[in-house]
Amino acid sequence: MTAEVFTPNEVTVTMTPSAVKHVRKQLDKKPDAKGIRLAIKKSGCSGFKYETQWVETPATDDRIFAIDGVDVYVKEEHLPLVNGIEIDFVTEGVNSLFRFNNPNATAECGCGESFTVA
Repeated sequence: MTAEVFTPNEVTVTMTPSAVKHVRKQLDKKPDAKGIRLAIKKSGCSGFKYETQWVETPATDDRIFAIDGVDVYVKEEHLPLVNGIEIDFVTEGVNSLFRFNNPNATAECGCGESFTVA
């Protein structure tokens, strides 16, 4: 499936309380940032990878998801790949990172860098 083939009418993106807390804390340090972008890039052995970026100027093709005071920006073309995703922020040992729980992902590479959507 490619993003150009199917765009669902109703798309959901959610965040756990820990992800919201982390993003809010970071946004407080970045007065020009309006929110966070969830982007998808072609990469890795499985096809796609997630990227997060701070948004200062929204793009015209952004869909904005307001989640507990945090705006999450997703480009229209990426909506089919992230529909239903839950963004989490976890600590594993000494590392803290975003974890993306995507119900559309049918496979992930062994290192966790990339994913496939069928």
